[in-house]
Amino acid sequence: MAAPAAHAEVVDVDYQCQTPIGPKGAVSPIDIKAVKSGSSYKLTMSFEKGVSSSPVELGKGAMNPSALIKLGGADSGTVPVSGPANAEAVPANTPIKINDLSGTYTPKKTGKVTFTAGVLTIKALGTTTTCTPKNNPKPSLELDVEATGGGSGGSQSASGSGELPKTGPLDSAIALGTLGGTVFLAGAAGVLWLTRRGARPAS
Repeated sequence: MAAPAAHAEVVDVDYQCQTPIGPKGAVSPIDIKAVKSGSSYKLTMSFEKGVSSSPVELGKGAMNPSALIKLGGADSGTVPVSGPANAEAVPANTPIKINDLSGTYTPKKTGKVTFTAGVLTIKALGTTTTCTPKNNPKPSLELDVEATGGGSGGSQSASGSGELPKTGPLDSAIALGTLGGTVFLAGAAGVLWLTRRGARPAS
């Protein structure tokens, strides 16, 4: 059948930040994108505006951001995402631009799953700033997902490898079915499955 169901929009998130020098607040439009990789999705969280500032200059590489993306709908929990340190110095008292944050989501349930901006953490110069959305933002992304068959490994461990879980032929067949057929098993992962299936016939 046609088209994968996905809906994404840029959502304004009103962050309330607890900084070492007191509370600060800022609104940043947040965009969350997902790219399928094997049985998982690579999530990318983008900030269109800075959400906090520092009273002193932050030198190159001094700031390390991370965040949580909240799951809703058919699935629950959070997905941790992180990004590189600042590539350039951030002048004092100017908005801190957060680089794109990324992480891996492996569906545990089948159905429509929503992805919403959660707590943002900024570590710099030995201090930690925690920014919490206070406006109950809408999801930035909604995705139709299908849970994979095995369930024996940790859901966050295979970040971006794109390989199927190394289970027996029956489990692999289940994984193939739940992923919706060979459309999602192109390239090396599909070849790996076919080779393993031929080499180890079910008894």
